Amino acid sequence: MRIAITAKGKGLEGEVDPRFGRAENFIIFDTEKDDLAVVDNKFNVNAVQGAGVQAAGKVVGERADVLITGHCGPKAFRVLSEAGIKVYTGGTGTVGEALDMYRNGSLDEAREPDVGGHW
Repeated sequence: MRIAITAKGKGLEGEVDPRFGRAENFIIFDTEKDDLAVVDNKFNVNAVQGAGVQAAGKVVGERADVLITGHCGPKAFRVLSEAGIKVYTGGTGTVGEALDMYRNGSLDEAREPDVGGHW
């Protein structure tokens, strides 16, 4: 399983970025290989529009099965859902802590976006 987590840093010790589309990085954790990769999202940090959809495209391209983030808007949520990626909002703390929250079942799968567009 591949888990994407929005991050302000480049490892498990970095904070979860609450903004999906404008997150600094995505940490992609592969549970089968027990390793991680950092995917830069800086191009979208200051995008005028379309940051969520473009970021969703990156996560889809990384073959993620799950996304953990603070918040996710409607257009990005639609792209992720159509690709079969389960979205978990409410991720907080460090990337490592958010990963542990997912593993122990303390994050709820989002059924819809939790913020409006251009958040």
